Amino acid sequence: MKPTRQLHELGQRLWLDNITRELLDDGTLQRYIEDFSITGLTSNPTIFDQAIGGTRAYDDGIRNKARAGNSGETLFVELALEDLQRAADLFRPLFDASDRLDGWVSMEISPLLARDTQASIAAALQIHGQADRPNLFVKIPGTPEGIAAIEASIFAGVPVNVTLLFSREQYLAAAQAYQRGLERRIAAGLDARVASVASLFVSRWDKAVNDKVPADLRNRLGIAIGARTYRAYRELLASPRWRQLAAAGARPQRLLWASTGAKDAAASDTLYVEALAAPDTIDTMPEKTLQAFADHGEIKGVMAEDGDAAESMLMRFANAGTDVDALADRLQREGAASFVQSWQELMRRIADKSAALLGAAQQGKSA
Repeated sequence: MKPTRQLHELGQRLWLDNITRELLDDGTLQRYIEDFSITGLTSNPTIFDQAIGGTRAYDDGIRNKARAGNSGETLFVELALEDLQRAADLFRPLFDASDRLDGWVSMEISPLLARDTQASIAAALQIHGQADRPNLFVKIPGTPEGIAAIEASIFAGVPVNVTLLFSREQYLAAAQAYQRGLERRIAAGLDARVASVASLFVSRWDKAVNDKVPADLRNRLGIAIGARTYRAYRELLASPRWRQLAAAGARPQRLLWASTGAKDAAASDTLYVEALAAPDTIDTMPEKTLQAFADHGEIKGVMAEDGDAAESMLMRFANAGTDVDALADRLQREGAASFVQSWQELMRRIADKSAALLGAAQQGKSA
């Protein structure tokens, strides 16, 4: 049995952290579903920027949409949703067979809205409606301003992938927003089955501290934070509040491991995937990480629910001068700023390509 299938049988779902038109056109995504037990995928502005800039697969779509008068964010959302709708349709049999557990894809609202609650709510509703797919998550950052948008979106029936979470405390804030949104739906007589996942970023922790801690602590902070958060996740699912919601038909907001590709060249390329093996979670992997784990990954054990070893490890980091709380806030701010930069680069890419493609078409007519 492939390592990827072993994780699936363990109860962890594997998603691809990538989407391109070529993956859809050449059958690669279908092969990942069949061979590597992939049951969903995530996207972000950087992924789309690389896909649009690195291939000609989007040129016809950009040209046609630009001719129709579309530009900027409007053009991009249409372009991205074309890919995500195709992917959602590809995953739809899994979605239906699993009673909505598997088969999800994700589309991000503009990162420029990360600190604008009302605009985030409106954007989530717009993307959800425009996508017209029941198995599409709208990604909303778990920033302080995003928490209210998450609650409101869940209440409105929009499935939400909460992104940019870096700590137990940030995860719990997102989880509580999810619960409040469900409680409001139940009080209003609405269906409690609105799905959500909470995405905890892992490897960025180690990238931030590896050059500041002793060698024996390298590449161990992200995993410890993950284990601490997993304990909180398990405790939440055992709480009376959640059990009451579950009795009304609500589904757990599953914990999702994001940023699981090793950023340290000296580390194993399957480090995080192996360490984060845990039931009732999701691991979204970059393509290289997925391929590496399928080829030579090993399941060496299941993450402990008590988190005791993680707390001991985090104490070692504290003794080495790492302020985990302050670093979590910094990583979230930096992550939001990085997404903004990627978004702006994507908008420039689309503007430049639109101009070049329209210019080439006009020259062709003139000739």
